[in-house]
Amino acid sequence: MKSFTFWILSCLILCSCTSTPLISSKLLLERETLYLDHRFSGFSEIDIESEGDIFSIDDKMKEMVRTELSSEETSYKRAKKLLLHLFDQNNINLSYDNLANLTATQSYYSKKANCLSLTIMAYSLAKEAGLNVVFQNVEVPEYWVRNNEFNMLTGHINLLVKPSGNNNSSLIWRSNSLQIDFDPFIQKKQFPAKVIDKNTIMAMFYTNIGAQAIVDEDFIKAYAYLKQATKVSPTFASSWSNLGVLYRMVGDFNLADKTYRYALALSPENLSTLNNLAVLMHKMGEVEEAVTLEKLLHKKRLNNPYYHALLADEAYYRQDYDRAKLHYKNAIKLNGSLHELYFGLAKVYYQVKEFERAEFALTKAIRLNNNKEKDNQYIAKLNWLKDDENTVLHSIHQ
Repeated sequence: MKSFTFWILSCLILCSCTSTPLISSKLLLERETLYLDHRFSGFSEIDIESEGDIFSIDDKMKEMVRTELSSEETSYKRAKKLLLHLFDQNNINLSYDNLANLTATQSYYSKKANCLSLTIMAYSLAKEAGLNVVFQNVEVPEYWVRNNEFNMLTGHINLLVKPSGNNNSSLIWRSNSLQIDFDPFIQKKQFPAKVIDKNTIMAMFYTNIGAQAIVDEDFIKAYAYLKQATKVSPTFASSWSNLGVLYRMVGDFNLADKTYRYALALSPENLSTLNNLAVLMHKMGEVEEAVTLEKLLHKKRLNNPYYHALLADEAYYRQDYDRAKLHYKNAIKLNGSLHELYFGLAKVYYQVKEFERAEFALTKAIRLNNNKEKDNQYIAKLNWLKDDENTVLHSIHQ
C-alpha cells in the first residue's frame, strides 16, 4: 500500500484553502530550488494544454448559446436555462466521471465531467452568454477516494452566476444568484465558499492530470504538469504538495521534504501535506517528528467520519477485515446517513462471508442513496467480489 495522500479535484469534497498568502522574498528565492528538471528528461516536450485549450469553445457550442440562451431577457433566466441544458437528457445530458479531467470542449462532446471540468465548461458557455460568473472553492469536509493503490484526497469547486452589475469578486452573493454544481447536497449544506481566480482553476486542472500521471507511474508527464501548475499559480499549495509526492516516489527524500515544507509555508493547515510529511519522516528515520505529526492529524480528523472510512479502507486493502469493520462502524456512529459507509461495511461483511449482514448493509446503503446508477454500481461491485455464492444478493436485484 502506498501511503500517500494526493490533492485532486473532483466532486463531493474539500478543496484545500486557496487564499493567497503573503510570500516573503526568501520563499520566492527558495521556490526555484524546488524543481528537478534534470531528473525528468523530456518533460518539456510534453504537450500541455494552454489557457485557450482549456476554456475555448467551438462554433457549434457558440451557436447553442445563441439559439438556446441569448433569447432570455434576464441573466438569471439565461443561467437557469444553461443549468437545465447541461443536465437535460435531450441536450448535453452530462454524467459524472471522477477521472474526467477535460477541457470545456472535451466535456461538451464526451458528455462527461467531474466538478472541475463541469465548472470549466459552464464558465466558458456562461461567458459566451454574457453572464457574470465566478469560480468558487467550497470548503467541504476532507474526503478520500481510492484510485488503484492510492488514496486521493479530493476537493470541490463550482460556478456562481451573479446578478449583472455585481463585479465585487471578493463576496459571495447567494440571493438572486445561481450555482452550477454536480451535487445539490453542497448547496443544501451551504458550506463556506470562497471566490478563486482563473489561474487557480488552471493550476487545479494541471494538478489533477499530474496526480493521475503519478498513479499511472508516468513520472515525466506528472512532473511536466505539476511544474506547470506551480508556474501558473505559484501560491496554490496543493500543486507543491503533489510535487513532493512525486519526488518521494522517485527517491529524492531531501527535495520531497523541502517541497512539503514549502507547501506548508503557503498553507499551514493543509492536512494532506502534513500527512505526506509524516510518511516521509518515517522513511527518513525521523520517527519522533513523524509521530508528533500523526498525533496532530489524528486529533484534527477524529470527528470526521470520512477519516474513519479512510482508515477502514486502508485496513480493507491490507485484508485486515476486523479492523476495517471497526473503523466503518466508528464512521457510522459519527454520521449514519452516509450511504458509502454502509457499502464499505457490506464489502467487509462479504469478505468474511457474513452474507446476511452484507445484504442488510447494502440495503441500507441503497435506501440512503438517491442515485439509481450508484445503486446498480454497488450491487455490481459486490457481485464482482462473489466467488460462487450466486444467490446472496438476489433479493436486492428484484
